[in-house]
Amino acid sequence: MSDAWKWDPSLYSGSAGYYARGRAGYPPELAAAFAAELELDRSGRLLDVGCGPGSLTLLLAGSFEEAVGLDADADMLGEADRLATEAGIGNCRWVHRRAEELPAGLGRFRLVTFAQSFHWLDRERVAAAVRGMLAPGGACAHVHATTHEGVEGSVPRAEITELVRAYLGSVRRAGQGTLPDGTAGGETEIYRTAGFRGPRRFEVAGRDVTRTADEVVAGVFSLSSAAPHLFGDRRAEFEADLRAVLHRASPAGTFTERLREIAVDLWQP
Repeated sequence: MSDAWKWDPSLYSGSAGYYARGRAGYPPELAAAFAAELELDRSGRLLDVGCGPGSLTLLLAGSFEEAVGLDADADMLGEADRLATEAGIGNCRWVHRRAEELPAGLGRFRLVTFAQSFHWLDRERVAAAVRGMLAPGGACAHVHATTHEGVEGSVPRAEITELVRAYLGSVRRAGQGTLPDGTAGGETEIYRTAGFRGPRRFEVAGRDVTRTADEVVAGVFSLSSAAPHLFGDRRAEFEADLRAVLHRASPAGTFTERLREIAVDLWQP
């Protein structure tokens, strides 16, 4: 990640309503794998950092006494609360804060998760804070997953990428800044420097998902690099062009993709 890039509140501005609809949900096999690996028994608390609309929080909530989802985007938390209500999940609490504010008086947790969120944070600071928030025997989980696109399938990904570039430029956008080198990696050293040992890894196999054109469009708008606000008054024009690309690829309006496996790295103090 470029040293010049700074987080700002517009990172996912306008994306919340698209996120849960446009991204593939985490499979129930992931919740089962967490339960088996950590011997979860509906006791203790979960903290999902950068929870977005609660995609992972809601999946894992049934394994804990309480699940806390934390995010800097209030609209994302509004979606999470709505989805929790729809699903009848009553043990979730939503906290509107940046991860850099942790521990924020939230107490101790049996499990803290980062699912497609750690790269947006001041990682050294957040990892150190989280280490101090773990209950005895607790763990931190880094979830490696790609839920917005598959590794192969019928979605015309290359054409979509070119269309986004035609509207927004060749350098990846992110909030009010750009990420010419992409997001940051190298989290292993960061966790170890913060005082964690590991990781212990488990994986959940990839799977095929079928999406409608509406869901593919929502998936594009769920991205920080193609968030609705970035298009300004050309958003409707972009969506019309995007739908034309999808229609040419599949007049029937359905698309199947193979999602990559999900890998989870477990870290403990």
